[in-house]
Amino acid sequence: MYRIRTYNSIAAKGLAKLPPAAYEVGPEVAEPHAIMLRSADLHDLDVPGSLLAVGRAGAGVNNIPVKRLGELGVPVFNAPGANANAVKELVLAGLLLAARNIAGAIRYVADLTGDGPELARAVEAGKKRFVGFELPGRVLGVVGLGAIGVRVANVARMLGMRVIGYDPAITVQRAWQLDAEVRQSGSIEALVSTADFVTFHVPLSDATRGLVDADCIARMRPGAVILNFSRPGVVDEEAVCEALAAGRLHAYVTDFPTRRLIDQAGVIALPHLGASTVEAEENCAVMIAEQLREFLEHGNIRNSVNFPDVELARAGDVRLSVVNANRPDMVGQISHELGLAGVNIAHMVNESRGELAYTLIDTEQAICDEVLAAIARIEGVLKARCLPPPP
Repeated sequence: MYRIRTYNSIAAKGLAKLPPAAYEVGPEVAEPHAIMLRSADLHDLDVPGSLLAVGRAGAGVNNIPVKRLGELGVPVFNAPGANANAVKELVLAGLLLAARNIAGAIRYVADLTGDGPELARAVEAGKKRFVGFELPGRVLGVVGLGAIGVRVANVARMLGMRVIGYDPAITVQRAWQLDAEVRQSGSIEALVSTADFVTFHVPLSDATRGLVDADCIARMRPGAVILNFSRPGVVDEEAVCEALAAGRLHAYVTDFPTRRLIDQAGVIALPHLGASTVEAEENCAVMIAEQLREFLEHGNIRNSVNFPDVELARAGDVRLSVVNANRPDMVGQISHELGLAGVNIAHMVNESRGELAYTLIDTEQAICDEVLAAIARIEGVLKARCLPPPP
């Protein structure tokens, strides 16, 4: 039986993908083979020797020690695109909140007193105070054209906005999905200098930390709007607050409030609502549960952030899974140990990603514990396991 420890509330629709006859699942599960989580911080986790995989029911993995787990031979899975529609809708809401000054108008009405003619006069005064502008014809810059960025760009085009995108690493799949009228920018600097709104959909990394700094903001059009539904570290909030106070920015819409931002006029801050829909949470949970099950039962890897994608159709009942350092002759040494034991390889695949390599081997004979132990002792092998026959 496989044991999966949950670190957050995981949607029941996802947990239902793990049959109770084969999986023990819950927050108190000891010596887990896998971990399922959403926002829990695992950086101080004492990684159990039993751990084979970690699944994040969402896209970002900043709460997971990805590098350390990779060094231990543990793949980290995420759910890219599962919450894309939810985030897209919130970005659309952010565009409208900023353009029509809706957040301030709501606060204004909530503070109104009196009734009858007095209230009516105050309401009419608010109409003048919160005059906004419309979206058609405005320019939206989208930095990061992954699952979310492409959807945002396309819906903005449907609203009549002009859209400029920037993503030097855009995939062929995403490029095909992108509206043909979305223009490509050669740099972030060029994009922000021509956009009325700029929305960021990039992971947090050394390259993107502080991407929106004082220099970037200085290049923006007067009265521009910045939207950040990506990660808090992508935007230098002090630089944003200074620009808002100086009147250089119209608004900053973010899903990551801090005390500094809450106290700054012009900030529209939401309590991390990006993926907070029933549908998104279910989609993420289902995707992660299916990916973990495929890895645990068959060794296949899909949507790992630190391992290569590897999928191999079963060619028999005996399957060997090996995680090792990406160095010469590792496959040869593994094959040698199998050959010494008289085990013939029926089918195999080997892929690498950075410093890690991953091999799946189907054999015509059973692999005994002694052979598995010999493979595990090869210098550079991080994990080796025999997978039981499919049910």
